Amino acid sequence: MSTVTDRAEVADGYRAGRTLPVRVELVRQLKRRRTLVMFGILVALPFVLLIAFQLGGGPDSGTNQVSLMDTATVSGANFAAVNLFASAGFLLVIPVALFCGDTVASEANWSSLRYLLAAPVPRARLLWSKLAVGLTLSLAAMLLLPLVALAVGTIAYGWGPLQLPTGGSMPAGTATQRLLITVAYIFVSQLVTAALAFWLSTRTDAPLGAVGGAVGLTIVGNVLDQVTALGDWRDFLPAHWQYAWLDAVQPKLEWSDMIQGTSLSITLALVLFALAFRGFARKDVVS
Repeated sequence: MSTVTDRAEVADGYRAGRTLPVRVELVRQLKRRRTLVMFGILVALPFVLLIAFQLGGGPDSGTNQVSLMDTATVSGANFAAVNLFASAGFLLVIPVALFCGDTVASEANWSSLRYLLAAPVPRARLLWSKLAVGLTLSLAAMLLLPLVALAVGTIAYGWGPLQLPTGGSMPAGTATQRLLITVAYIFVSQLVTAALAFWLSTRTDAPLGAVGGAVGLTIVGNVLDQVTALGDWRDFLPAHWQYAWLDAVQPKLEWSDMIQGTSLSITLALVLFALAFRGFARKDVVS
């Protein structure tokens, strides 16, 4: 026999799995100004580099050694690879930290988080929806940059093989596949930043604190990786493997460094995601 309390707790037709659908959250986030601005910056970057190369007469390392940057104007594939190289260390960190770090903290900052939970949206469901959308937007940002760069580079420099810094070239079709591998690896390597930002987002009501904290700690990791005195300890820093994707733009594809970087990134990310879910499940939400 149902009691009044039972009926108050579970309304007719209520399904926890149907609350805050991912598509609804995705539309909400896509309409936000910060999303549009971030995508606009990523679209603008290839044009900025194109103008820089046009004004400067093309890249020049100033040494006898040929780097990936020196091949930027050879073909559209080279131009796309250079855009990834120029942005992977810092620029692509920002959308990941923004989309994953702003998502929960912004709701708390707007004092709407408690109303979402009172809908009622289960806490785990809310986090899963927001995390899925945050990672989806992060991946979209990483795909957008090379796609725009490839289109801009092809128009400016033509469609052709990927000229390798070590000598030789790679057919355009193979180069496109390697660029996809590169994007996939960069996305996986940024999972630590995403998880860190997401965890901080569940701990603070200040979106800027979550986003800035994730970006700041990522920068600290990059700085520590430059300290050669740390020796083999640097192998435990995600930043140490962030450019392992360069093995994908070599004549022979090498997987060893990318596998090590992927393993470390996924392991650390899973720990941080678990902390986020565990902490939020016990958190006293008052915002």
